[in-house]
Amino acid sequence: MKKIIHVDMDCYYAAVEMRDFPEYRGKPLAVGGSRERRGVISTCNYEARKFGIHSAMATGYALKLCPALILLPGRMEVYKAVSRQIHTIFERYTDKIEPLSLDEAYLDVSDCQLHQSSATLIAEAIRRDILAETGLTASAGVAPVKFLAKVASEINKPNGQYVITPESLPDFIAALPLEKIPGVGKVTASRLAEMQLFTCADVQRIPQHQLVEIFGKFGQVLHQRAFGIDARELNPNRIRKSIGVETTLARDIYSAEQCRQVMQHLLKELAGRFQRHAREQQIGKLVVKLKFADFRQTTIESRAAELSPQLFDNLLTQAWLRANGRGIRLVGIAAGLSAAVTKEPNANERQLTLNI
Repeated sequence: MKKIIHVDMDCYYAAVEMRDFPEYRGKPLAVGGSRERRGVISTCNYEARKFGIHSAMATGYALKLCPALILLPGRMEVYKAVSRQIHTIFERYTDKIEPLSLDEAYLDVSDCQLHQSSATLIAEAIRRDILAETGLTASAGVAPVKFLAKVASEINKPNGQYVITPESLPDFIAALPLEKIPGVGKVTASRLAEMQLFTCADVQRIPQHQLVEIFGKFGQVLHQRAFGIDARELNPNRIRKSIGVETTLARDIYSAEQCRQVMQHLLKELAGRFQRHAREQQIGKLVVKLKFADFRQTTIESRAAELSPQLFDNLLTQAWLRANGRGIRLVGIAAGLSAAVTKEPNANERQLTLNI
């Protein structure tokens, strides 16, 4: 059985700022776009989170929640340099590394002979090395499969780790709330709750075909995850080709304005995902997808270099014309991505092409 570690730095951008500028420590701090430019928060420290601030939140709203919030534009070159330090530490333990962003990665340490070949001890050693060499803390999750390693890394944040052994996996997965499974958002969780499904143990009692009928392909994934199954291998050369969000509606909607309201929520989520997982890549196009009540769907796309709400709205208008009176059961938006950026703007510029 594999030994997978998910390493996730604690409030990474904010942590680097507090390391380099000790006067910020103990005060609510965020890195993000300015209120005047209607930017969004990229990340914030734990002091700021006590006020309800989180990534992808509109900066103006964050400042309402915490007027004393220290807002910084960010220093992307510094964050990238520290990320390279962290990656070098990973390479001491394995060459099977799948970076997800500057501040998190999967590591397969199944073949690592260090620290008695114990994934638990290896994760502890990696976190010690990171702290000693960068002055930053990291959290880690250890599990036999990828998605559970990621779930585990959140349990003892900040500066902690959690281990799911093969022996403890059945009990852990049975009690796991479904909203903890990657891909289960608020709408899906709500629909599952309507079916009286709250934990993986509940889903284990449902035939897979029933979930597929309701949730499509994700129904199969959900059923597998409910049994702790995740056959995905690590992809060391992972380059995202697109990043997107979509929601299947509890009830069909029948107006363009309703679609726009749904899209406004998706825009915020897409901005957050872009910052967390694709900030190293350039945007090449924007896409809007609608699925109709008869389960047919349409997509409209256009070349673009930024997350433009106006362009998304234009694409939605074009897609809506194809409904021809049919209800809409799913709304989705995405950004097509190209290779890594050649010139990195500052964090204020990158994040905050999306005006909210």
